[in-house]
Amino acid sequence: MPIDTSIILSTYNAEEWLEKVLWSYTVQSYPNFEIVIADDGSNETTKQLIERFRKITAFKIKHVWHPDRGFQKSEILNKAILACESDYIIMSDGDCIAREDFVEVHVKYRNHGYFLSGGYFKLPMSISKDISKEDILTGRCFNLDWLKSKGLKTTFKNSKISAKTWKALLLNKLTPTSPTWNGHNASGWKRDILEVNGFDERMQYGGQDRELGERLVNLGIKGKQIRYSAICLHLDHKRGYKNQESIEKNRAIRKKTRDEGLTTTDFGINKVSTHKSF
Repeated sequence: MPIDTSIILSTYNAEEWLEKVLWSYTVQSYPNFEIVIADDGSNETTKQLIERFRKITAFKIKHVWHPDRGFQKSEILNKAILACESDYIIMSDGDCIAREDFVEVHVKYRNHGYFLSGGYFKLPMSISKDISKEDILTGRCFNLDWLKSKGLKTTFKNSKISAKTWKALLLNKLTPTSPTWNGHNASGWKRDILEVNGFDERMQYGGQDRELGERLVNLGIKGKQIRYSAICLHLDHKRGYKNQESIEKNRAIRKKTRDEGLTTTDFGINKVSTHKSF
């Protein structure tokens, strides 16, 4: 069957995590997808990992890379969007292990005029390290009892793992969390993403994903909540790229987007000529 879904995974020098994530896509219940890896300047080891997976997996893997110039995730994501060959795009990260029905859920609930907003279940570093290839291929790492045996604490957030079928649908409706575009788990139509001109490349860490979603909403595209249905495990990692300056700059850009109802950006996939200095 032809590819009808593109999955963008962002990464940067995190081969151990990316390998675990790629294994999770080899056991997806819905097979008609390609993987587009948005690589923000990783070294040769990441390239070698991707080449190895190309030889052992049935799905197509594209590697979209640019040289390391600091945190330029928005820019590499825009390049990855253009590389997607299907009409529908799921975005996640190279540190998010997808449950076997992850792609199937996104495909099941996709609908024109909407984007889908998923969530993630954050793991501590100890469990992130402990998860093996076999744990992923068997789906054991999504078993709440197994996670607790590895030291997972009991909290209300565990319902993201334990909720099934009707309970997950009910929680999707009852959650007070608004459906936003989340870089770790969201999807939408490529034409809608292109119409809002992709990500604002002025934005570094801190809300650049949500700002894209805010322009989609301003365009008339509604968010639909699937945070309890489309499940991924977020592997722990340090955030050395996080800084207050970029967060404040991004907040100002988001405020302007919301206050003025902007549906596009001059700093996205297509650059406006008056801003060549950027």
